[in-house]
Amino acid sequence: MIRVSLMTVSRTCFACGLFLGLFLGLFLGLTSAAQALGQQVGREQDIADLRLGQRVLVDDGSCPAGQIKEVSGAKMTQAGVARTRKCIPRSGPKQK
Repeated sequence: MIRVSLMTVSRTCFACGLFLGLFLGLFLGLTSAAQALGQQVGREQDIADLRLGQRVLVDDGSCPAGQIKEVSGAKMTQAGVARTRKCIPRSGPKQK
């Protein structure tokens, strides 16, 4: 009878650990995705480490009204990631 209860407890602990691991992985994945989607800086110099394919919005006033500069990691070079810059339509009201 004691062995049966220990087996039940060990199965329950395993299931809780598995659930906790899945939940933690999902949470970390969603927070990193939210950070990647919401990157906006005031100056292009504030972009420290641009990765290949990453896009960052730069609100430095260099684009016409209603647009914002998008800096993206375009391709790999010997010196690192080459950046491209273009003005894109601003979505929503300007954030302060």
